[in-house]
Amino acid sequence: MQTEKQKKKILQLAENDERIRAVILNGSRANPNVCPDQYQDFDIVFIVNDFNSFLNDRSWIKKLGKPILQQLPDEMELGKDVNQDNFAFGFLMIFEEDYRIDLTLFPADKFESHFKTDSLTVVWLDKDHRFEKPSKPSDKDYHIKKPTQKEFTEVCNEFWWTITNVAKGLKREEIIYAKDMLENVVRPMFWQLIEWNIGNEHDFQISLGKSGKFAKKLIPKPLYENILKTYSDSNIENNWKALLIMVNIFTNEQNKLGKALKFQINTTEAENSTKYMQKTRKE
Repeated sequence: MQTEKQKKKILQLAENDERIRAVILNGSRANPNVCPDQYQDFDIVFIVNDFNSFLNDRSWIKKLGKPILQQLPDEMELGKDVNQDNFAFGFLMIFEEDYRIDLTLFPADKFESHFKTDSLTVVWLDKDHRFEKPSKPSDKDYHIKKPTQKEFTEVCNEFWWTITNVAKGLKREEIIYAKDMLENVVRPMFWQLIEWNIGNEHDFQISLGKSGKFAKKLIPKPLYENILKTYSDSNIENNWKALLIMVNIFTNEQNKLGKALKFQINTTEAENSTKYMQKTRKE
């Protein structure tokens, strides 16, 4: 019921504003595989005429509700790519009514040349019939991609090389450095291998979701519980244990995927890295 009220507000604004030519829903609310709940964002795109008028006078936002928190990524220096031409403009807003809209304005005059339709797309309004044959929404654009031998080799190499930095950091009791290396350098490689194995088990016709949000549903319970043990606190000994668990899981996942996809596996690299880590711990 609450979802319908929010949808109605969005559509009323669009229907009554001649500048807004189309309304598109993307994201999890467009995904038939996601069970809806009250915390889902509304990922909305407005195709608009007179683009700059929406930025110069932003009073139109009030028709959606009263924002209590917002972010404007396209006005921020943080994360800005100076080499990228941005035609769109995003408003990320949480409203007093307890819902969030991630709203993107896209200029209608750039539609033909620059607009890319996402597989998770539901057309809510189309005044100019730009989307005459909208396809059924699916998460196919987000399916796990099958790796090549080169990608597999490089991910494994990065993991085995960079765990040595974690080991050195823990040995020196430089916990902040060790945690940073573990979470921001090592873990992405760790998750990539797990993700590829999940993809392979489902013929690469599945998505793990943003930041592994569907992992609990897709990973066998014993493995999932072991993965959770790789997330440690600030205690040095606990971090050693977490690192060892991560290494054991990665070794199993590397062998599993390599065998399944008939990839070459650099077992010497894995063995030498593990020996180096264990030696560093004992010294």
